[in-house]
Amino acid sequence: MDIKTLEELQAADERTLVFTPLGLGAGMRPEDSADFQQRVIARLELAEDVAERTRQKFEQLRAAYSHGVLCYELYTMVADQARLTLEQALRDRFAAYYDSATVEVRERSRRGRSGRVHPITVKSYTDFFEKFQNAKGAELRADSSQQWQEFNGMLTGLLAWARREGLIRGQRNRHTERALKALRNIVAHGEYHLATPVEAARELSDLAESINHLWGHPTPGGRLYPAPVQRDVVAIGWSDDGERTIAGYADQLADAVDDEKFTYVLVRAVFCPGGVTDPNLLDYDARRASTSFPAQYLWGPGPREQAVAWLSEHQPEPDLCDYLDQIVLVRLHDGHVDLPVYPGVAAGLPAAEQSGAWHALRVDRGLDALTHARALASAPAGHASTGECRHCPTETLATGDLVAVLEAVRSAGADTTPQIVPDVRTPFADWLSRAVP
Repeated sequence: MDIKTLEELQAADERTLVFTPLGLGAGMRPEDSADFQQRVIARLELAEDVAERTRQKFEQLRAAYSHGVLCYELYTMVADQARLTLEQALRDRFAAYYDSATVEVRERSRRGRSGRVHPITVKSYTDFFEKFQNAKGAELRADSSQQWQEFNGMLTGLLAWARREGLIRGQRNRHTERALKALRNIVAHGEYHLATPVEAARELSDLAESINHLWGHPTPGGRLYPAPVQRDVVAIGWSDDGERTIAGYADQLADAVDDEKFTYVLVRAVFCPGGVTDPNLLDYDARRASTSFPAQYLWGPGPREQAVAWLSEHQPEPDLCDYLDQIVLVRLHDGHVDLPVYPGVAAGLPAAEQSGAWHALRVDRGLDALTHARALASAPAGHASTGECRHCPTETLATGDLVAVLEAVRSAGADTTPQIVPDVRTPFADWLSRAVP
């Protein structure tokens, strides 16, 4: 090891300086780089009710990241430790969740006989885990009214426990959790590697989101556990020849000047130019879940003047939409897989469109359901027809005729109130509908 002087230790690491607000570039001044890198993580704050030990560990990582301008290797340490800190957060959340309550631990069953049951009072996770191991625990339940669930006390078991208790959610996150376990093992047993400030900041950001959500606080604009997004009242229009499709805030429709005739529909949708806008908004289909975020039909189709008159009379307001773990239905009939629809829309379909076999699927994006249903119809090997699929970010809740499927999703908390929606879509969505076999 080279012994450096204090002055050398205080010198900026040239490798950090090339990471600028505009990407890789000419080296920044050390003082500007220090300011920039601290601002990158300054927005990452934990909720006030997060356990103190988890908070202290997170602040250690933020402090280490802030000194990366002096020692580039600190970014690797931060990225690696962030992956390990998730397990610490889960342990602290487990202890806070039960908070001196007694849980039951059961030994592994042997020779067809159930293992012995041991009650353990949760005072701290360290104390619980020691007693869990001494009891040779393999399953866990909070009280006799619940089913026994496999539990190993480690990251895998804690993630499964948190998902069962609704502390973490999202079908795409379910796949991310598998990657987190693999990355945690790489950190614990892997070889030398070097992470960038970008990777370290992303790991810290994801860690903050995960911790906050464990304590019941989704992140506005979050990548993993976002808070509900705002849906504004939007006008979507298309020209008679189908060559142009446009979208804009509905309250600006009265001042619009059409240089050619357009047909409009009014919807609630995620639309914010310069912010979060549904990337598939122009694929809107009133009866089908063809957009990335759920879009709600309000009025149409019709000319601009009628749309303006309806807006003036009804004055619809924006709302908030929670899109993780939404429920959609997919119909299979005559060898075809239809585009997904929302339960209320399915309940309001004409009788001729209610026949066939239906799948009720829990997804984060509507078209994820289409991918899964097509996989089941064409090459089901490896794709689960019930429960969670390991290959798709999809969970199958029920399969059968529409009446049975609607009853199942109603029990799962979905709104199945029939919605009578016209069969209308943009020219782009019409192409998508025809492209689905």
